[in-house]
Amino acid sequence: MKIIIVGCGKIGTSIIESLVGEGSDVVAVDSSPAVIEEIGNIYDVMCVCGNGADTETLLEAGVSKCDLFVAVTNSDELNMLACFVAERMGAKHTIARIRKPEYNDKSLDFLSKQLGLTVSINPEWMAAKELYNILKLPAAVNIENFSGGNLEMVELRLKQESILDGLSLIELRKKYNAKFLVCAVQRGDEVYIPDGNFVLKSGDRIGITAQTSEIQKLLRMLNLMQNSAKSVMILGASRVAYYLAKRLINSGNHVVVIDKNEQVCEEFAAQLPEAVVICGDGSEQELLLEEGLGTTDAFVALSGMDELNILISIFAQSQNVPKVISKVNRAQLASLADNLGLDCIVSPKKTVSDVLSRYARAIKNSQGSNSIETLYRLMDGGVEAIEFNVSKEFKGIKTPLKDLALKPNTLIAGIIRGRKSIIPGGMDEILAGDRVVVIVAGQQLIDLDDILR
Repeated sequence: MKIIIVGCGKIGTSIIESLVGEGSDVVAVDSSPAVIEEIGNIYDVMCVCGNGADTETLLEAGVSKCDLFVAVTNSDELNMLACFVAERMGAKHTIARIRKPEYNDKSLDFLSKQLGLTVSINPEWMAAKELYNILKLPAAVNIENFSGGNLEMVELRLKQESILDGLSLIELRKKYNAKFLVCAVQRGDEVYIPDGNFVLKSGDRIGITAQTSEIQKLLRMLNLMQNSAKSVMILGASRVAYYLAKRLINSGNHVVVIDKNEQVCEEFAAQLPEAVVICGDGSEQELLLEEGLGTTDAFVALSGMDELNILISIFAQSQNVPKVISKVNRAQLASLADNLGLDCIVSPKKTVSDVLSRYARAIKNSQGSNSIETLYRLMDGGVEAIEFNVSKEFKGIKTPLKDLALKPNTLIAGIIRGRKSIIPGGMDEILAGDRVVVIVAGQQLIDLDDILR
């Protein structure tokens, strides 16, 4: 499968790394000779230096034989133009990164149709949506939705002296009367797809699938339920901050945004007059305290510097802020932040690479019978959660799950039938037309039949 990536910045590089890891034939295009040289030294990809909207550059990249064309430069307009030209030159599918609010708010559907885009992606909007969901359920460190919200997977960190410490999953299900499934556990650097005999320990990061109401019921039973954040302080008046603040304000939340760039603050205040915008250095602890850090429900670090986000988030935790979230794009720093006790981290580039992997696999599976609806990478990338549409050709149709010969480290975590979400047991069956959520570690699934031995 041939994929062309135009724009090799943070997002583009993350996409290249993800797709190369999945065995795709990737071509990297960038206008900077230095960037192209670096990409060529790190990854086993063909590299082309040039303008991604230039026909000669695209011919050299082999656009006429391209299965997926992705434009993620810093310019929305260049991304749209590159996709338009690529589609006219024979690219089968095109994806453009479009970040500006004015495009995303009003004219995106029109532009997508006119330019022949398969889809547009907005990393900042996606990250803001992820942040908003976490702020509405602060006990979670990550939340992923399936089938339009009918089923959720929530990641929790078991604190020291957790009441779940020493409990097996069988005992957990018997003790707490809620319909849920613990489908993944990360313990240190190891990731497990657990069976009923698996024993939980304090410090584990666990993934639970259930309906939202059942997750809230379980959290209340475990005394982990926190009220959703009503007041939120945001460090950095970035695009992510804009999309997040807009969502929060529309939900009736009080939002304070701090940034030291005066022009950026003025523009932000003009776009969102309901937000309290403070022009000041958010790295100064005194300023944060003066603006109410000690009394806010949540602090979200969204500056352009990973290191600053981590350090100020640690300070916010020291002030007993109930919920602290940090944007960290670099994987090495994300691991460091986790070791320092910051368990709630969001990465826009990871979110986008997950989306692109899903589209790439969906295209690979175009000749298959069970299409991929959703794909998420969880537990620092050690686990994948994939939602499949089930066709009548699935080899395990109408077979009780206890009789399915599943591959190791594979689990059926949920079945969505119409509007009904099922946390499956051994006697449940998969039917044509269902959507099935599969949790898998250590392997790549293209088709639902891949789960069977």
